[in-house]
Amino acid sequence: MNKQASTLSNLDEVRAMIKRHKMNDAIFSGVGLVCIMLVLLTLLALFIDLIIDGYPKLLSYEFFSSFPSRRASQAGLLSALVGSALVMIITFLSAVPMGVAAAIYLEEYAPKNWFTEVIEINVTNLAAVPSIIYGLLALGLFIYILDFGTSILTAGLTLGLLILPVVIVATREAIRGIPVAIREAAYAVGATKWQVVSQHVVRYATGGILTGVIIGMARAIGETAPVITIGALTFIAFLPPSPITTTPPFLNFDWLWSGFTVLPIQMFSWLSRPSPEFHVNAAAAGAIIIIVTLLMNGVAIKMRYNIRKKIKWQ
Repeated sequence: MNKQASTLSNLDEVRAMIKRHKMNDAIFSGVGLVCIMLVLLTLLALFIDLIIDGYPKLLSYEFFSSFPSRRASQAGLLSALVGSALVMIITFLSAVPMGVAAAIYLEEYAPKNWFTEVIEINVTNLAAVPSIIYGLLALGLFIYILDFGTSILTAGLTLGLLILPVVIVATREAIRGIPVAIREAAYAVGATKWQVVSQHVVRYATGGILTGVIIGMARAIGETAPVITIGALTFIAFLPPSPITTTPPFLNFDWLWSGFTVLPIQMFSWLSRPSPEFHVNAAAAGAIIIIVTLLMNGVAIKMRYNIRKKIKWQ
């Protein structure tokens, strides 16, 4: 009888503990949901405020096709849009191939010793370094030592250094998420190390890799401190030379050495003006930056979903 009573008492304690844990989980989930909603509502309020302030300019074709001007009614974003696009091309080419290759090597090929551990720790720490530090590094390396000048090439390489640790960390996390069983199955049918990595591991990790790359690019497009440090222009009324020509070899690299401005710099320039009309232009530029960032993140989510769905059905 005592044994039965003891068993019932233990069951009651277990039920009470489970109930208490469920309540704690519900409280934690509720607090987390409230925090997320506060952040999203704050961001939404700021975004709506920018849209309302910059609404007249967002519907104007001249705003996107005109150069900056000393008159707010005639000022446009053309040079900043083109400059941002060209800088992002250099950023992508300088950071993504190297970052993905470095992550694959560190995760799949590098020996596990103190040297690789030091590299891994430093890469992780570099992902959290303030962006102004990369600007100072670029100022000394690309401008004073390599003499690249305040050019599109310098800006792209600077932002490439900025997002390189982000790409490496995101790629490594994507590779780590691939089950070991996939590697073992590939080895079991006679695949080589390179075949396992290139045809199985990287293929299944492509969704996560692309997500990390696009998030890194979205961060780069909104950075201001590094490009200010390397001397980006705040007023530029011309476009760089076209990368494509009509004469063989149909490519022109003079644009790499051209002066430039980007969307955050142009927004900063307009905000520094006392005229309220320039602030309308700045609000429109800020809304465009947020829209581009959201679109890039949306593309990352969509691509990851499509890739995972394609792999699932194969």
